[in-house]
Amino acid sequence: MAEKTEKNLSLAFAAESKASVRNDVFAKKADRDGYPQIARLFRAVSDAESVHAHRYLLLLRGKIGSTEENLEAAFQNEIKANVDEYPKLMKDASEEGKKNVLKAFSQSRDVESLHAELYKKAMNDMLADRETEYFVCQVCGYINEDEAPEKCPICGAVKGKFNPIS
Repeated sequence: MAEKTEKNLSLAFAAESKASVRNDVFAKKADRDGYPQIARLFRAVSDAESVHAHRYLLLLRGKIGSTEENLEAAFQNEIKANVDEYPKLMKDASEEGKKNVLKAFSQSRDVESLHAELYKKAMNDMLADRETEYFVCQVCGYINEDEAPEKCPICGAVKGKFNPIS
C-alpha cells in the first residue's frame, strides 16, 4: 500500500474510533440528563463512526491476521501499554498533582496486565476448544471470567457494575 494512503487510513481509523467512543459517552450523559432523543442520536452517530473505523481498519491490509496472529498482536499491545505507555502517563499525572487522573491511569495499567493474561489464556483455550464467559467492570475495565465478582479487585465497584459479554 502507498505510504501516504496507509498513513491517512491510520489517521482516519484513529479519528473515527475516538468519535465513536466520544459519542457513546455523550449518549450516556444525554440519557442521565433526561434527553432520550438526543441520546439516541448520539448512539446512532457513534455506531456510524464505528462502521467507518471498522472499514478503515479492514482497508489497512496486514493489520488483521489469523485469529492466532490477532491474539498474539493483542497480547503484545497490552504488554506495551503496561510497560511503555502507562508509566509515563502516570509519572506526568503525579508530577502535575492530578490524583484522579493518576488513579485512572494506574487502574488502567493494572487492567492492561490482566488483559494480557486473558489473551494468553485464550490462546490455550482455543487449542483446547474451551469457552469462557466474560464480565467487564464498567468503572475501570477489569474483566472477570465465568461470573461477575462481588467486588472489583481493581477499583472496588460492586457486582452490579459488571456487564456480561456474549
